[in-house]
Amino acid sequence: MAADKKPQIVIKKITVVQGGGHGGAWKVAFADFMTAMMSFFLVMWLISSASEEEKKAISDYFSTPSVIEYQFQNFGAEMTLEKLFLDLVNEPLKTLQGLVEPADRSPNVMFLGTKKIVMSYMAEQLGNLASDVNVTADSVTFEIPDNLLFRQGSADPNLQFVKVMERVRGVTGGLADADLSITSMVYREFVPSKEMVAAQHVSDQRLDLLIDKVKSGLTHDSVTVTGKSLARDDDRGPRDTRPGGGWVKFEIKQKSVTSDGKKPRKISGAAEEKTASTSAEDRSEYDQIVKDVSARVAKRPQPLPYVKDDMWDGKKKKGLFNSIGRGRAAAPVEQTGHSDSVDAEAKSAFPQQNSADEE
Repeated sequence: MAADKKPQIVIKKITVVQGGGHGGAWKVAFADFMTAMMSFFLVMWLISSASEEEKKAISDYFSTPSVIEYQFQNFGAEMTLEKLFLDLVNEPLKTLQGLVEPADRSPNVMFLGTKKIVMSYMAEQLGNLASDVNVTADSVTFEIPDNLLFRQGSADPNLQFVKVMERVRGVTGGLADADLSITSMVYREFVPSKEMVAAQHVSDQRLDLLIDKVKSGLTHDSVTVTGKSLARDDDRGPRDTRPGGGWVKFEIKQKSVTSDGKKPRKISGAAEEKTASTSAEDRSEYDQIVKDVSARVAKRPQPLPYVKDDMWDGKKKKGLFNSIGRGRAAAPVEQTGHSDSVDAEAKSAFPQQNSADEE
């Protein structure tokens, strides 16, 4: 039987094939690598060609909080959510775009939504610098005593002029489709010559300087800036405690039609027109908001003084805190006097060390 069994024939085919691409997956990885390298060199080229101002602007955009974060921090959750709801109902696309904008961008004070939020923003920017603050459905008005901007009886800016105008720029810089009127008033008794002609000349010069300063800070061309200079006798009564020899009034009024042909949204919660009763209520409300803002700022944690290692030599400390208060926000501008220097602040903080150093 074994002889009858046929042998089993096995045919083995061997195909010789050179090493392939293993499905081409390496091409995908190589393409990703080349894309990353191209992006890297593109970023390096952009950095090398950008100016210092452009680099700072890009850095500030990504390092500063968004507008919604700023509003939650400064206005509280209630007012922020109320404003957000009104904005989403009226202008959803513009609202969503504004949520990702950095907080250092000056907002349009006429588009903040409600009177309470407008008042809070004004108090955050101007504080005690502004007086006679009034908000209606389509206008915002405030005054600044002239002694915070100019030397008495002249058109020469004082040391606080730049700081105060930066605060004003925070209110006027983001305006759009609005009429901004500036009124400069000078009382005759505070001009050296006591003459009305001289007072009018000083008022004219102040107005020209203020208009140029405000126009340079505007971001939209749809804002019309006008001015009026006045001079008269000091007719303030005993109840009028406004300091200085005059004042500067800023009146912002929304235009009836915006650039795109639409009617602007009015400020909710505000009166239609300014009256004596509404002005008194607005002054009282603004003063209370300024107190609340000041109390909130005072509760914010302050950074610790910065001390260099080389300031210490054994038991005796060499020098004072040269960088005391580093990282602290700029101090608010006071109505009287000027802020002390850093050295004076440090010396008052360490009187014992001062005597040791003098010895």
